[in-house]
Amino acid sequence: MAVIVQKYGGTSVGSPERIGAVADRVAATVRKGDRVAVVVSAMGHSTDELVTLANKVARVPNRREMDALLATGEQVSIALVAMALQERGVQAQSMTGWQAGIYTEPVHGAARIEAIDTTRLLALLEADIVPVIAGFQGIHEGEITTLGRGGSDTTAVAVAAALQAQQCEIYTDVEGVYTADPRIVPKARKLSMISYEEMLELATLGSQVLHPRAVETAKQHGVQLVVRSSFTQTEGTVIRDMETMEGMRIVTGVATEKEVARIAVLGIPTMKQHLSEMFTALAKEQVNVDVIVQSVVKTGEVDVSFTVSEADVERAIQICEQLQPLLGYREVLQELGLSKVSIVGAGMITNPGVAAQMFAALEAAQADVKMVSTSEIKVSCIIPKSHLHAAVNQVHQAFEL
Repeated sequence: MAVIVQKYGGTSVGSPERIGAVADRVAATVRKGDRVAVVVSAMGHSTDELVTLANKVARVPNRREMDALLATGEQVSIALVAMALQERGVQAQSMTGWQAGIYTEPVHGAARIEAIDTTRLLALLEADIVPVIAGFQGIHEGEITTLGRGGSDTTAVAVAAALQAQQCEIYTDVEGVYTADPRIVPKARKLSMISYEEMLELATLGSQVLHPRAVETAKQHGVQLVVRSSFTQTEGTVIRDMETMEGMRIVTGVATEKEVARIAVLGIPTMKQHLSEMFTALAKEQVNVDVIVQSVVKTGEVDVSFTVSEADVERAIQICEQLQPLLGYREVLQELGLSKVSIVGAGMITNPGVAAQMFAALEAAQADVKMVSTSEIKVSCIIPKSHLHAAVNQVHQAFEL
């Protein structure tokens, strides 16, 4: 008897009616003869509402208490889904993160799962009881912890790996993984299958279908993922190891990120430890640095440019300014109003000229390329945000996606 893990996001359980639809889908899977473990997120925008409440009572909410607060959102969902399943004649039991045996590292707000004790989960499954598990949370030495962004996706994949499930189905408000964001590219098409590596790149580069941590965990443990809509019966996108498949696509999809800023630190004396100090300081303050370009303009000096999200730009500038006495740079500049467009495809490894084709497409869209970053299976370009729609559609057309 196969074990299937199904994860339902906040929009999928956003109302009593939608919870009923989720219960119908789970019940149908159970009646096919499969054993099902369900992972759910908090209802709708309830997590955002809890954050707003916390900010109304505390200027800087304590991270431990924030975890205790935010974990309640998923507890509402699991109880309601379990009730809805029981109403349909399916035995079900809600389980918080700690009840499901999810143990994490001792970090509040962004913990990583260290282990899952499957004793209780397996006992329920063997008794034909559906465990309805709270995503996004775990426990460390009696303390509630939360997993941060993408936490429920990561919970589902980790549970699937621990249970050696046949597959992990991620139900969301889209019908699968597309060649580009359909809101930007009307001609974008849904992919029937994509490799872990390609999906990880797309997720890292701005695609919001899956969080990179979830894809990384699936790849590490060989968990087959399926992304599907919770609102239709349409087949979704399978994410799996594709090394043995023939006819690998050169370019699989286009990813976009809209709110990008560039910071340029000019005239840094050429001492390697200075760069280390700067990026270490940014990392300690949780500023995520993306594209980095270093250039030598004058002998004995280097200029360094890097991108961050627009939300982090003020903090990044402040950190750089605090380091000026140590770094000894001449000036620091910022440029807002940028975006990132990226192409991803495992076939790039063996096909030269892909970058040139992308640059030609961006030139046709009159999009100035500010910075470039590449890997074996992706090319990313920083361009003005005002040219993003035209650029993405031109790139999508150029690679016949």
